[in-house]
Amino acid sequence: MAKITLSKLRHSYLPNPTSPADYALKEVDLDWSDGGAYALLGPSGCGKSTLLNIISGLLTPSEGQILFDDQDVTALPPDRRNIAQVFQFPVIYDTMTVYDNLAFPLRNRGMNEAMVSARVAEIATMLEVTDLLSAKAAGLSPDNKQKISMGRGLVRDDVNVVMFDEPLTVIDPHLKWKLRSKLKELHQKVQATMIYVTHDQTEALTFADQVVVMQDGEVVQIGTPEELFERPAHTFVGHFIGSPGMNVLSAEMRDGGAFLGEHNVALEGAVTAKEGTPQIGIRPEFVQIGDVGLPATVRKVSDIGRHSVVEAMIGDTSVKAITDGAVPEQGAAVHLQFQQDQTRLYRDGWLATTGAAS
Repeated sequence: MAKITLSKLRHSYLPNPTSPADYALKEVDLDWSDGGAYALLGPSGCGKSTLLNIISGLLTPSEGQILFDDQDVTALPPDRRNIAQVFQFPVIYDTMTVYDNLAFPLRNRGMNEAMVSARVAEIATMLEVTDLLSAKAAGLSPDNKQKISMGRGLVRDDVNVVMFDEPLTVIDPHLKWKLRSKLKELHQKVQATMIYVTHDQTEALTFADQVVVMQDGEVVQIGTPEELFERPAHTFVGHFIGSPGMNVLSAEMRDGGAFLGEHNVALEGAVTAKEGTPQIGIRPEFVQIGDVGLPATVRKVSDIGRHSVVEAMIGDTSVKAITDGAVPEQGAAVHLQFQQDQTRLYRDGWLATTGAAS
């Protein structure tokens, strides 16, 4: 496996880019440790597949370097980077048995049959497909086909990195959680460096130790799942991660404080930036409905099983709150209280307050 370094990486699909808007991938500087589990998370078109293709060697970046264990591989073709890739659609040979599919990458590299048999048996046990080894791949269910495709990526123990490009897209929703759990288990067992590309926050947050959140070709935050949820560095992260996402509320700065309309809102800490459009960010989990706080009117209540999501209006501003308690009726007058240590100011989307520990 390998430590992966991306240094001053940028890419444009135009021959002569002249402005930041011409770049599909803005400047990226990343270090991924050997054996780590990482995710690239963001909506379609954010640049995550471009970045994956650059790492794999399918695309040469306009600028910057890719290093595996501090060795520059920027100019190397895919077959010399020693990587394995698992795609959206299972890449297997339908006419072969499951055993032969798993053995193929090893036989292709000249490994002797005794070692092939031992490695295939090991991976089949991890994947829980031992009873399918003699079956033709054509007759497998879609989730088992993707398991075999994953196994083909994991069966070699000499790869620098295993990359997963939206691997659960074609899997039925009720089976996705099984494969997510299995993939996390596999990583813990084989300790391979893995990069998982997805637009699905659940997949990214349940798989990765570190998540890279991307928007419009730019990395907006890198962190653990807990860090991304608890302290979004950008309003996009707060909105994209969470269900529902973070409330992002237009605000005004005056008299040394942050205001929603005529109401002063206490922030988590000191404001660190004086310029840029101000917004208040607070997750629905930290908005309480009660008898004190900002006056609001209930617009809608959604029962989602474990709790309810209440949408209330403070003037023309919509605020969502999650509650496990009594639910007010639509049209009811309520008060919303923001938990101060979770109430943050953003400027032009970027976090602009210090936390309690700062």
